[in-house]
Amino acid sequence: MDIFDKCHHFTRAREAVKEGWYPYFRPIQSGPGTRVLVDGREMIMIGSNNYMGLTGHPKVVEAAIEATKKYGSGCTGSRFLNGTLDIHLELEEKLADFVGKDAALCFSTGFQTNQGAISALVGKDDIVFVDRENHASIVDGYRLSFGKVVKYRHNDFDDLEKMLKMYEQEDAGKLIVSDGVFSMEGTIAPVPDLARLAGKYGARLYIDDAHALGVLGKHGGGSIEYWDAGEDIDLVMGTFSKSFASLGGFVAGEEEVIDYIKHHARSLIFSASMTPSAVASVIASLEIIRSEPERIEQLWKNTRKMKKGFESMGFNTGESNTPIIPIVIGEDEDCFTFWKELWDNGIFVNPAIPPAVPPHQAILRTSYMATHTDEDLDYVLEMFGKIGKKLGVI
Repeated sequence: MDIFDKCHHFTRAREAVKEGWYPYFRPIQSGPGTRVLVDGREMIMIGSNNYMGLTGHPKVVEAAIEATKKYGSGCTGSRFLNGTLDIHLELEEKLADFVGKDAALCFSTGFQTNQGAISALVGKDDIVFVDRENHASIVDGYRLSFGKVVKYRHNDFDDLEKMLKMYEQEDAGKLIVSDGVFSMEGTIAPVPDLARLAGKYGARLYIDDAHALGVLGKHGGGSIEYWDAGEDIDLVMGTFSKSFASLGGFVAGEEEVIDYIKHHARSLIFSASMTPSAVASVIASLEIIRSEPERIEQLWKNTRKMKKGFESMGFNTGESNTPIIPIVIGEDEDCFTFWKELWDNGIFVNPAIPPAVPPHQAILRTSYMATHTDEDLDYVLEMFGKIGKKLGVI
């Protein structure tokens, strides 16, 4: 048996490309703004996590350029060895202050943050309790740990309490891990319920705020600000590839805990550090988010407009209450057909099919930016309405 046999038999993607139905890995020829160029054609982007619309902001671009001029294009080593710059430390101080924690630690990607922090913390004598709908990076983090993994039904706190009670008498460290905003369905995790159970059963609470920072809270402080949960969340994780217009991730919490992760997370120790331009971009984005709260207000204005518009036409948007608004289509083929109609009409959106979503629950994952104009959004609603009626979705 040849280990490559499965590769040779995987023809689904190639067939979809030939037939013109393949929606993934589409090359964009411009910056990731509200409008993008694909094959020389301008399209309205409603498939990006660029919530604050900062990727092309002059201050962010200039900060990246100046950092590259000063420090060069890369760090050529891990944070553990020669890859720590003074601006890494500056960013970590600003991030800790932003989320109200003692200390923060930056990783090269958000995926590596969850992978490294969770696997470092959860040892063979520990138990990690995880929501079944958590992000794949959390899944890989606990898979790489040596601890016991206990899964609870999505946002089902009776089920979580049942699991915690089951292991209440075990002499083990306990960690509850949940997304702050679930990235496919666009719902906000009820952090107070998680915190209550963590306190009752002696567990620590870890919240992945990748899609919450810059979005939730009056000043974009994420779950901590939104729920006023500074003392309840022990560790908060965030990424820079969304509201912060860059690449990387961080985890923040008690200083001694962050120091432990710093010296035990393999994805930090054995990976090259964030590039100078990426670090400087995040610093600039943080400053803009703090000084321009009207961006968050505009993001939510756009979100309310689209949520109301979709639902008034009869689309199923699930329980979304964030700028991530899924349009539930159902079967995979129907979802791809809807996607292709939107694509042909100049709208860039992402179809999500199992295992990213439950079986028979394929969605068009739409997401919005503070910088979308009413003209953009009105056109999107118009085309969704026309195509939805044509295909019998509404």
